Amino acid sequence: MKTLIYGGIAAVLGIIGLVIWFEPFLNIITGIIPIMLILGGALALYIGYDEFQSAAEQKGSGFSEKSEEKIQGFEEEITKLKEEIADLKVDKS
Repeated sequence: MKTLIYGGIAAVLGIIGLVIWFEPFLNIITGIIPIMLILGGALALYIGYDEFQSAAEQKGSGFSEKSEEKIQGFEEEITKLKEEIADLKVDKS
């Protein structure tokens, strides 16, 4: 309940302050907008460049040697697991 009351008081004081200091508020907003546009544009450029690089990597070579080694390791592991399952079935019966 206290939070609701303090929140209402803060909102009323904020509105009063905005009415009293409206011109300085606009000056702050006009100073912040270009900075936010610059930072937002820089972030968009970075994200776009990163996506461009990852798309070029995917398009380029297909599977790398490291990927092929991982696949081969997984295939060996699957074969071992299949053999273990067969042994367990034999032991169970």
